[in-house]
Amino acid sequence: MNIDIGNALDAVAQPGVSEDSLRRLDDRVAAAHDRIERGIADEEFGYAALSLPETTDPDAIHDAVAPLADSEYVLTVGIGGSALGAATVADALGVGERAPVLDNVDPQSLQTTVESLPLSETAVHVVSRSGTTAETLGNFLVVREAMADAGVDWTDRTIVTTGESGPLHALADEHALPTLSVPEGVPGRFSVLSPVGLIPAAILGCDIEAVLAGGHAGRTALAPSIFDCPAYAYGAVAVALERRGAHVNAFVPYAERLEYFAEWFAQLWAESLGKDGMGQTPVRALGATDQHSQLQLYRAGRHDKLITLVRPRDRSQLTIPDTEIEELAYLGDTGVGELIDAEFEATEASLAAASQPNVRVEIDRLDAASLGELLYGMEAACILAGELLDVETFTQPAVEWGKRAARGLLGDIDAPETDAITEKERLVVAPDRSQ
Repeated sequence: MNIDIGNALDAVAQPGVSEDSLRRLDDRVAAAHDRIERGIADEEFGYAALSLPETTDPDAIHDAVAPLADSEYVLTVGIGGSALGAATVADALGVGERAPVLDNVDPQSLQTTVESLPLSETAVHVVSRSGTTAETLGNFLVVREAMADAGVDWTDRTIVTTGESGPLHALADEHALPTLSVPEGVPGRFSVLSPVGLIPAAILGCDIEAVLAGGHAGRTALAPSIFDCPAYAYGAVAVALERRGAHVNAFVPYAERLEYFAEWFAQLWAESLGKDGMGQTPVRALGATDQHSQLQLYRAGRHDKLITLVRPRDRSQLTIPDTEIEELAYLGDTGVGELIDAEFEATEASLAAASQPNVRVEIDRLDAASLGELLYGMEAACILAGELLDVETFTQPAVEWGKRAARGLLGDIDAPETDAITEKERLVVAPDRSQ
């Protein structure tokens, strides 16, 4: 993974950061790096995520999924970090269409997804650390009933990733389901390089060893300087720009197989750094598609954004045929990859010409190793940003508040947060249908 921060410098962008400011910030980066290394070595909560390329056992994953090796599809049932990582890996490795996720409780979408799958050929991967996540368990119960109704033995088609105790773990024990553990000390959004994120890819025959090897390459690339470490350069520049007014981070991959990666990044960045009145708001876009829509705002709107442009340097080859249409002759015999790269570089240049700060993130190619390195790099960037912002990177109190309020509303617990629902201020505007 390489980072080009040239278009975030104040010689180009407004807001921008000077090289002198980055050199001064580098002392804090070095101190943060020492803190991160101590956290990794001591397996502290959160920091343990950066050990996953070494601590995740691919053989254990392969052994667990062996009974499901005949599956044509893998349905992940989870929410947030318990689903986005798996979807990101599967999509990036080209098997996303065979690896749908149930990560919401929209009844129409749930029914459509279940009815679209050949359940006798589908593995179900249920993920919940606590084993009590309402959305996940509700969806799983629906899937389990659908399998039974279709004459499929759900116990033969289900694998569980959960904590060491809880109702989901007990269910897995009762029915002798293959089970792997959510890694200790790792928040869900940082768990992609573990069974949480790798099981669907493993069932579908992807090279999870290469994903972990890429993560290991990201681990060895950590160094105590912005100018030597791409991950830290990204995290530090994002923080420096936020402090200068870039409160939005528009994350734009130029590869459709990285669209879910942008979703994953948005959760990582928002849930980790949105604390104490700080944190950039992540926005997802897709290049080159959203050049025809969102780019208008990014180039000509407020100067309150960092635009992160992501691409693989090497792409598969596909040539645009020659055409007899004179106005389109320039496209003939041009690679489609050349076209999207031209779009990428034109967008980058147009943003710089408008003094809008942007950063280029590049990987060698969109393969398992580069994906692992990219995932690890963004996790390290996020943790470094949290150190520089002095926030509790690995907690999510606002998320937990909403969970308690919902559980109270459903009668599961007595939660004072539920009072905020019943006491909501209302000013309803509705059409007059009496006429």
